[in-house]
Amino acid sequence: MGDDSVSSEDTPEVQDVLDALDDPACRAILQETIEPMTANELLDACDIPKSTLYRKLELLSSASLVREQETINPGGGRVTYYERSFEDVTISMDDTGTFSVSVDRPPQSTDERLADIWSMMGDEV
Repeated sequence: MGDDSVSSEDTPEVQDVLDALDDPACRAILQETIEPMTANELLDACDIPKSTLYRKLELLSSASLVREQETINPGGGRVTYYERSFEDVTISMDDTGTFSVSVDRPPQSTDERLADIWSMMGDEV
């Protein structure tokens, strides 16, 4: 079998991660997304305005700290869930003063990898 990580999420930009972790609303979202949650569930849990929630989710997504997963609703349509996509984030500085970020991610199940592929295909269409 191949690598269980999502390659596009392997190396986020240091500044993107710092910006996301510096934001109190982003931190609140990260605390709630241990398990997948819909935007409406996050609105209730984090007590932030809807427009703010989507901006913060975009910020977290750019930093590769939250992943979006779409599922088919049995009643029709799609439902989008948001889930924290890391176990640990480490920011370090080398001998030359260059910062780097390391993100440890949980292994993805076959179903999760398939859902990611399906979601990417939907974006292409």
